[in-house]
Amino acid sequence: MPKIAVIPGDGIGPEVMREALRVLDVIAQKNSISLEFEELPLGAAHYLETGEVLSDETIERLEEKDAVLLGALGDPRVKPGVLEKGILLRLRFHFDQFVNLRPVLLYDGIPSALAGDMRDISMRFVRENTEDFYVGLGGRVSQGASRSELVLKRKAYEAKFDIGIDLTGDEELAYQIGVITRQGARRVLDYAFTLAKAKGIGLVTSVDKANVLTEMYGLWREEVADASTRHGIASEFQYVDAVALHMIKNPKRFKLLVTPNLFGDILTDLGAALQGGLGFAPSGNINPEGVSMFEPVHGSAPDIAGLGLANPVGAILSSALMLDTLGHGKAAAWIESAVQEVLRGGEHKTPDIGGTTSTSQMGDAIVETLNQTSP
Repeated sequence: MPKIAVIPGDGIGPEVMREALRVLDVIAQKNSISLEFEELPLGAAHYLETGEVLSDETIERLEEKDAVLLGALGDPRVKPGVLEKGILLRLRFHFDQFVNLRPVLLYDGIPSALAGDMRDISMRFVRENTEDFYVGLGGRVSQGASRSELVLKRKAYEAKFDIGIDLTGDEELAYQIGVITRQGARRVLDYAFTLAKAKGIGLVTSVDKANVLTEMYGLWREEVADASTRHGIASEFQYVDAVALHMIKNPKRFKLLVTPNLFGDILTDLGAALQGGLGFAPSGNINPEGVSMFEPVHGSAPDIAGLGLANPVGAILSSALMLDTLGHGKAAAWIESAVQEVLRGGEHKTPDIGGTTSTSQMGDAIVETLNQTSP
């Protein structure tokens, strides 16, 4: 019996989570799947009441789960970064969720952000989720340092170099350093090529900026070539700027893209725009052998919280992504099919795409479709 931790979170998080859980309840009953849920009150309200962001005791409880379902985090009453770093990023790194999986699918009935015939947008982003420029190596140098020598120490390695910049007076220098390890690249690439094989995709597009950041992405390219050979699936190399261009001009050309952390972060939000907006975008932070976390990517949107204006589709599709990752692919596909049927009809449109369907009404429509169909 899969054990699921539920974190409704802040803003519109509880509203969209409510609809996702309703869908999961129907799916579980119709597919004879036993799901055990435990709700954890993490987020702004808990922090403001107790001063606690995420305790070690809560981490231990989460270690007993198979997955985490998250609504949203962020509240204007709390300093930016406190909840996002203290909960979201801490969970990603603690559970070594080294894959960020973002499907980009434009459903029939959803207006496209692009002109022309762009209905066939269907791609998957596999984003490395723990390395690159997100490892936290950085700092500032000031106080008139001359040809400043930066000494960076982190865990088991040390790097020293002279950056060749003279600082005078009150000038200040800020730096951030990206890191890609061979093992870190290899494991996310193995995931990407394995996923491509499972989904019948014959070409994996690798994204980088190896023409400028030659050391990091040179290593990345070596591992891409090796993974392509080992898995027997073709690969191509594309610079991140070229991928952004092609996503606008010809998004149909991409089916599965694998990216380092920073570029994946940027391109996936571009992908969300192509699929109708952040309200339709699911995501998974995945450790294939550990605890994974699934969430819509729209954020907490506190300005519309409690008004019934939030789009629950991203949260519902995130729950489907969770089921697929837990080995219930048939149930996941059924949810996706029900969402497709509701959106294709055109009767139900949430305010983010110009409609008047409320959060609960969209949930009602999807639940009704599930009840009227068979898996």
